[in-house]
Amino acid sequence: MNYRAVLNAVSALIVFVGIAMLVPFGVALGYREGDAVALGVSAVLTAGFGLLVFFLTRHPRELRVKDGFGVVCLGWTAMAVFGALPFLLSGSVVHFTDAVFETMSGFTTTGATILVDIEAVPRGVLFWRSFIQWIGGMGIIVLSLAILPMLGVGGMQLYRAEAPGPSPDKLTPRIRQTAAYLWVVYAVISLAEAVALRFAGMDWFDAVCHTFTTMATGGFSPRNASVAAYDSAAVHWIMTFFMVLAGSNFALHYRAWRSPRAYFFDLEWRTYAVILLVATAIVGGVLVIRHGYEIEWAIRSAAFQVASIMTTTGYATDDYELWAPGLRYLLLVLMFIGGCAGSTAGSVKVVRHVILAKAGIHEIEVAVNPRLVRGVQLGRGRRVDTEIVRNVMGFAVLYVGILGVSTGMLSGLGFDLETALSAATTCLANVGPGLANVGPTDNFAWMGASAKWLLTGLMLVGRLEIYTVLALLLPSTWKR
Repeated sequence: MNYRAVLNAVSALIVFVGIAMLVPFGVALGYREGDAVALGVSAVLTAGFGLLVFFLTRHPRELRVKDGFGVVCLGWTAMAVFGALPFLLSGSVVHFTDAVFETMSGFTTTGATILVDIEAVPRGVLFWRSFIQWIGGMGIIVLSLAILPMLGVGGMQLYRAEAPGPSPDKLTPRIRQTAAYLWVVYAVISLAEAVALRFAGMDWFDAVCHTFTTMATGGFSPRNASVAAYDSAAVHWIMTFFMVLAGSNFALHYRAWRSPRAYFFDLEWRTYAVILLVATAIVGGVLVIRHGYEIEWAIRSAAFQVASIMTTTGYATDDYELWAPGLRYLLLVLMFIGGCAGSTAGSVKVVRHVILAKAGIHEIEVAVNPRLVRGVQLGRGRRVDTEIVRNVMGFAVLYVGILGVSTGMLSGLGFDLETALSAATTCLANVGPGLANVGPTDNFAWMGASAKWLLTGLMLVGRLEIYTVLALLLPSTWKR
């Protein structure tokens, strides 16, 4: 690994984080709630440290594949550490462990929080809390490829390590142009949601903060009661619609801009839509029949909560811990499914489940007909490379293994099995709220430092989709 080049690229990301802090600094000045100094000092310290390291490690060599893994993994870790400064310096969070947990949850768009009284936090810091989710949603590495020329060299290595999904979808031959297109789509849809929420009754601050965390499928809300604080059907349906968009492939959005039929030609998106509709129908039906909900509220609550969990956003308009056990189990299953590849959603992704299902069916067919050579296909004429099938199978094995080990570790720390499994699942899948003691009305503040560090690591592993982080544990990665 070219350590000098890796440190140089990571320092550029740190500089970017420092510059990004100027946005909430301006918000803090406007609201005059006393957090402007903390944000300003944080920006200067972060950008200053990044610039110092950047100039000390300037190196002309191109980044290789293993260097890309190092930049992405170490870069996200550095962002979580430096991004925690506004929380610490403003006094909003007292302990370093809690501050890093909250920041990692933000950048990885997990949405798990240690804040007990969110509305007591100053507006500037709250804005930063939402803003880091928006940055992390599409991926700060992809953003950096779009606007930082010093990361243009070796860009595909960074994009492959960062982009969620089994196979990054390049829209153009130039990686920086691809990143720029994706961010334009992301920004335009975000603007549309912010305006829609403002007209639905939110003030501009809440509308922008919820837009940031909806499009990032992050789920941080500036309200203690999350979206349940807004007793508005318009707000709920608008956010449901944009959560579904955020859980879809943004490259597909770009193609659909020219031809809306692109959605229906995409097997993954069709599967995603069917799962959302079927799950909403099941949840809504049970809420009406067993829990006595009115039909409109049942459908709205079901659609919102199914979209929120499956897209790994983590918002709540209802306490689903009070729902029937079967519905809670269904939500747990949706956590494992996730959104589409190329979206801001976390978890396994729909396309991986489709590939695994088709690979299993293919193996059965081969057992019956050994001469079969068709292979695994995604739609008509789209044959999946054997390398990708092997990658997906390996990902599934590692995912289940990491989930099992982390659940066992949390149980060893004294958690009951449901809480341990739910906490590990929701952090690895970047969902946020889970079940039992980490449900939609709870938080993670009660946990000890050991559990918080473990879950912080799971957020990073889940956001970078396992391989990027585990690659750094191999001795061969560090050899020259």
